[in-house]
Amino acid sequence: MDSTRFRLGAVLGINQTISWGTTFYLPAIVATPVAASFGRSGFETMGAFTWALLLAGACSPQVGKWIDRHGGRGALLASILVIAAGQAVLALSHGLVLWYLGWTIIGLGMSMGLYDAAFATVGGLLGQEAGPVITGITLVAGFASTVFWTLGAASIGILGWRGLLFGYAGLMLAVNLPMIWLLIPPAPPREKQAAETGGLPKSPSQRRALVLLGAFFALRWFITSALAVNALTLFQGIGLTAGQAVGIAALIGPGQVAGRLLEYGIGSRVDILVKARIAAALLPLGTALLLLGGPTAATGFALLYGMSNGVMTINRGTLPLAIFGPRGYASLLGWLAVPVLVAQATAPALTAPLISALPALTVLLLSGCAAAAAVLFLMPLRVPGTH
Repeated sequence: MDSTRFRLGAVLGINQTISWGTTFYLPAIVATPVAASFGRSGFETMGAFTWALLLAGACSPQVGKWIDRHGGRGALLASILVIAAGQAVLALSHGLVLWYLGWTIIGLGMSMGLYDAAFATVGGLLGQEAGPVITGITLVAGFASTVFWTLGAASIGILGWRGLLFGYAGLMLAVNLPMIWLLIPPAPPREKQAAETGGLPKSPSQRRALVLLGAFFALRWFITSALAVNALTLFQGIGLTAGQAVGIAALIGPGQVAGRLLEYGIGSRVDILVKARIAAALLPLGTALLLLGGPTAATGFALLYGMSNGVMTINRGTLPLAIFGPRGYASLLGWLAVPVLVAQATAPALTAPLISALPALTVLLLSGCAAAAAVLFLMPLRVPGTH
């Protein structure tokens, strides 16, 4: 990777670490103290985050279309300003009205500034050569939860939840904004005809491929969101102690990074769809290990689950580029973001009755069966020019 591509990967990786850490991973730190401050239930305060994800999904196609016309740098810069404004509104809120308003603003910013926008920025600058940089972005940003859960937990006791939010807004403006402004180049001019295609494929075969890809990502993110919220409860439900559950759950993050490193190391030596299918199959394989019982089997599950999720995040950027090409790439990512964000927003609530009614092992095995079904969506896909 030459110096320009390395810089793109590093800068956008740091950008995504900060943007994800101060938005998507924020509720885990502030939800409980905010609910206590407002005298409201956790369900009411967390509902604002669900609303923000749904709003981000609704806005993503238009954001993608704008990026196709103008490049991603402007969208990333705008997202930083919008997210910082939303965080300031959250910090000033004393009830649910401003709290929901703040998350509405952040939802708009998330649609303009998370992975899809970063991937589209690289795609607009590098075209078909964007794959390694996308992998580099996810390698760096894979530590977003670890960094910001640790930072948030350490800071909230000193600053309070309002001070933490103002601090995050300052971090967006003082670090993220100048970094993108100074180090990310604007995209080259687009041909007017290419920019107005909207990115949606025209042929029946390509439309079918888009539906299959969207179904795969939506189902996998539905599973991931449901498991993420309930991981500790499920691990204890299969016989682990509270300490073992925490320790094994902590391995999911390193598993994600390991999967991304392996994907990066393999590079172009293995067909991109073969890599994606193998990675997708790691989750059902991991759930099968749980049948053996005990902490060792649970450790294997956590690592394979993390590896599968880590590569899947890369695939969100690389598979559409490989299958459909760079023309209209940002618009395609915008449309694919809709089912993903809806799945992320609704999975915890929709699966809560199932998780409370069934044994933990049954829930995990069902998630493995659903993940195996998701692999089937990848099987008919083909990259043009390959057999």
